[in-house]
Amino acid sequence: MSPIPRRPLRLAVIVGSVREGRMGPTIARWFAEHAARRTDMTVDVIDLAEHPLPLDMAGGTPGTDALATRLAAADLFTVVTPEYNHSFPAGLKNAIDLHNKEWHAKPVGFVSYGGVSGGLRAVEQLRQVFAELHAVSVRDTVSFHGVWGSFDGTGRPVDPEGCGGAATTMLDQLAWWGRALSDARAVQPYGAR
Repeated sequence: MSPIPRRPLRLAVIVGSVREGRMGPTIARWFAEHAARRTDMTVDVIDLAEHPLPLDMAGGTPGTDALATRLAAADLFTVVTPEYNHSFPAGLKNAIDLHNKEWHAKPVGFVSYGGVSGGLRAVEQLRQVFAELHAVSVRDTVSFHGVWGSFDGTGRPVDPEGCGGAATTMLDQLAWWGRALSDARAVQPYGAR
Protein backbone atom coordinates (compact mmCIF):
# COMPACT_ATOMS: atom_id res chain seq x y z
CA MET A 1 0.00 0.00 0.00
CA SER A 2 1.51 3.33 -1.03
CA PRO A 3 1.27 6.37 1.25
CA ILE A 4 -1.44 8.95 0.60
CA PRO A 5 -0.01 11.97 -1.23
CA ARG A 6 0.03 15.03 1.00
CA ARG A 7 0.11 18.71 0.23
CA PRO A 8 3.28 20.55 1.22
CA LEU A 9 3.21 22.32 4.56
CA ARG A 10 3.09 26.12 4.41
CA LEU A 11 6.05 27.71 6.21
CA ALA A 12 5.85 31.41 7.11
CA VAL A 13 9.30 32.98 7.63
CA ILE A 14 8.77 36.14 9.69
CA VAL A 15 11.32 38.97 9.57
CA GLY A 16 11.05 40.30 13.12
CA SER A 17 13.03 43.55 12.94
CA VAL A 18 11.68 46.68 11.27
CA ARG A 19 14.71 48.93 11.87
CA GLU A 20 16.68 50.68 9.14
CA GLY A 21 19.89 48.84 8.26
CA ARG A 22 18.69 45.54 9.72
CA MET A 23 20.20 42.17 8.80
CA GLY A 24 16.85 40.37 9.05
CA PRO A 25 15.93 40.44 5.34
CA THR A 26 19.35 39.05 4.34
CA ILE A 27 19.10 36.22 6.85
CA ALA A 28 15.46 35.51 6.00
CA ARG A 29 16.27 35.38 2.28
CA TRP A 30 19.04 32.83 2.89
CA PHE A 31 16.82 30.75 5.18
CA ALA A 32 13.84 30.87 2.81
CA GLU A 33 16.03 29.71 -0.09
CA HIS A 34 17.32 26.84 2.05
CA ALA A 35 13.77 25.84 3.06
CA ALA A 36 12.45 26.17 -0.51
CA ARG A 37 14.74 23.31 -1.62
CA ARG A 38 12.55 20.92 0.35
CA THR A 39 9.62 19.12 -1.26
CA ASP A 40 7.56 18.91 1.96
CA MET A 41 6.97 22.65 2.36
CA THR A 42 6.35 25.93 0.57
CA VAL A 43 7.69 29.24 1.87
CA ASP A 44 6.07 32.65 2.47
CA VAL A 45 8.44 35.38 3.71
CA ILE A 46 6.57 37.91 5.85
CA ASP A 47 8.53 41.11 6.49
CA LEU A 48 6.89 42.97 9.36
CA ALA A 49 8.25 46.25 7.95
CA GLU A 50 5.73 45.79 5.12
CA HIS A 51 2.81 45.43 7.57
CA PRO A 52 2.36 48.66 9.56
CA LEU A 53 0.45 47.68 12.69
CA PRO A 54 -1.46 49.64 15.34
CA LEU A 55 -0.44 49.44 18.97
CA ASP A 56 -3.78 47.90 19.97
CA MET A 57 -6.67 46.07 18.38
CA ALA A 58 -9.33 48.76 18.79
CA GLY A 59 -10.25 47.86 15.23
CA GLY A 60 -8.84 45.90 12.34
CA THR A 61 -6.58 47.69 9.90
CA PRO A 62 -5.39 46.68 6.43
CA GLY A 63 -2.02 45.84 8.05
CA THR A 64 -3.46 43.53 10.69
CA ASP A 65 -6.00 41.97 8.33
CA ALA A 66 -3.41 41.17 5.64
CA LEU A 67 -0.97 39.82 8.20
CA ALA A 68 -3.67 37.76 9.94
CA THR A 69 -4.58 36.12 6.63
CA ARG A 70 -0.99 35.12 5.93
CA LEU A 71 -0.39 33.85 9.48
CA ALA A 72 -3.63 31.86 9.48
CA ALA A 73 -2.65 30.18 6.19
CA ALA A 74 0.65 28.95 7.65
CA ASP A 75 1.12 25.46 9.06
CA LEU A 76 4.44 26.33 10.68
CA PHE A 77 6.57 29.39 11.42
CA THR A 78 10.18 30.45 11.58
CA VAL A 79 10.85 33.74 13.33
CA VAL A 80 14.02 35.57 12.25
CA THR A 81 14.91 37.82 15.17
CA PRO A 82 17.75 39.96 16.42
CA GLU A 83 18.44 40.52 20.08
CA TYR A 84 17.84 44.06 21.32
CA ASN A 85 18.77 44.72 24.97
CA HIS A 86 18.66 41.00 25.86
CA SER A 87 15.22 40.64 24.28
CA PHE A 88 13.40 40.65 20.94
CA PRO A 89 12.14 43.66 18.95
CA ALA A 90 9.04 45.61 19.97
CA GLY A 91 7.59 45.37 16.45
CA LEU A 92 7.75 41.58 16.64
CA LYS A 93 6.06 41.53 20.05
CA ASN A 94 3.33 43.80 18.71
CA ALA A 95 2.72 41.53 15.71
CA ILE A 96 2.56 38.48 17.98
CA ASP A 97 0.22 40.17 20.46
CA LEU A 98 -2.19 41.51 17.83
CA HIS A 99 -2.90 37.96 16.69
CA ASN A 100 -3.96 34.97 18.69
CA LYS A 101 -5.67 32.01 17.07
CA GLU A 102 -3.36 32.28 14.05
CA TRP A 103 -0.58 30.78 16.23
CA HIS A 104 -2.63 28.04 17.94
CA ALA A 105 -1.43 24.45 17.69
CA LYS A 106 1.34 25.27 15.21
CA PRO A 107 5.12 24.82 15.54
CA VAL A 108 7.57 27.72 15.68
CA GLY A 109 11.31 27.68 15.01
CA PHE A 110 13.82 30.48 15.46
CA VAL A 111 16.68 31.95 13.47
CA SER A 112 18.40 34.46 15.73
CA TYR A 113 21.28 36.83 15.33
CA GLY A 114 23.29 39.35 17.25
CA GLY A 115 26.64 39.82 18.90
CA VAL A 116 28.28 37.33 21.25
CA SER A 117 24.99 35.68 22.27
CA GLY A 118 23.73 35.29 18.70
CA GLY A 119 20.25 36.36 19.72
CA LEU A 120 19.68 33.35 21.95
CA ARG A 121 18.35 35.44 24.85
CA ALA A 122 15.65 36.77 22.54
CA VAL A 123 14.75 33.19 21.59
CA GLU A 124 14.40 32.11 25.22
CA GLN A 125 11.88 34.88 25.82
CA LEU A 126 10.01 34.13 22.60
CA ARG A 127 9.57 30.51 23.68
CA GLN A 128 7.58 31.69 26.71
CA VAL A 129 5.47 34.08 24.65
CA PHE A 130 4.58 31.46 22.03
CA ALA A 131 3.77 28.87 24.72
CA GLU A 132 1.16 31.31 26.04
CA LEU A 133 -0.34 31.40 22.53
CA HIS A 134 -0.64 27.61 22.39
CA ALA A 135 2.19 27.28 19.86
CA VAL A 136 4.91 24.62 20.07
CA SER A 137 8.50 25.81 19.79
CA VAL A 138 11.01 23.32 18.43
CA ARG A 139 14.19 22.71 20.37
CA ASP A 140 16.89 23.36 17.77
CA THR A 141 17.58 26.82 16.38
CA VAL A 142 19.85 28.58 13.92
CA SER A 143 21.97 31.27 15.53
CA PHE A 144 24.41 33.78 14.04
CA HIS A 145 26.97 35.06 16.55
CA GLY A 146 28.78 38.21 15.43
CA VAL A 147 26.26 38.54 12.62
CA TRP A 148 27.99 41.38 10.75
CA GLY A 149 30.84 39.00 9.89
CA SER A 150 28.60 35.99 9.20
CA PHE A 151 27.52 36.99 5.67
CA ASP A 152 29.52 38.07 2.65
CA GLY A 153 28.78 41.03 0.39
CA THR A 154 26.33 38.98 -1.69
CA GLY A 155 24.22 37.99 1.33
CA ARG A 156 25.58 34.44 1.56
CA PRO A 157 26.78 32.87 4.82
CA VAL A 158 30.55 32.63 5.18
CA ASP A 159 30.05 29.20 6.85
CA PRO A 160 27.27 27.68 4.73
CA GLU A 161 27.80 24.13 6.04
CA GLY A 162 27.44 25.04 9.71
CA CYS A 163 24.33 27.19 9.43
CA GLY A 164 22.91 25.01 6.64
CA GLY A 165 23.15 21.92 8.82
CA ALA A 166 21.49 23.73 11.71
CA ALA A 167 18.73 24.96 9.39
CA THR A 168 18.08 21.45 8.07
CA THR A 169 17.83 20.02 11.59
CA MET A 170 15.38 22.72 12.65
CA LEU A 171 13.31 22.37 9.47
CA ASP A 172 13.10 18.59 10.00
CA GLN A 173 11.69 19.21 13.49
CA LEU A 174 9.27 21.85 12.20
CA ALA A 175 8.06 19.51 9.45
CA TRP A 176 7.43 16.68 11.92
CA TRP A 177 5.49 18.89 14.31
CA GLY A 178 3.79 20.71 11.45
CA ARG A 179 2.48 17.47 9.96
CA ALA A 180 1.43 16.05 13.35
CA LEU A 181 -0.41 19.21 14.40
CA SER A 182 -1.97 19.77 10.97
CA ASP A 183 -3.33 16.22 11.00
CA ALA A 184 -4.63 16.69 14.56
CA ARG A 185 -6.37 19.98 13.66
CA ALA A 186 -7.99 18.27 10.67
CA VAL A 187 -9.49 15.61 12.96
CA GLN A 188 -10.54 18.01 15.70
CA PRO A 189 -10.22 21.82 15.80
CA TYR A 190 -7.91 23.05 18.54
CA GLY A 191 -9.94 24.13 21.57
CA ALA A 192 -8.06 27.15 22.96
CA ARG A 193 -9.89 30.44 23.30
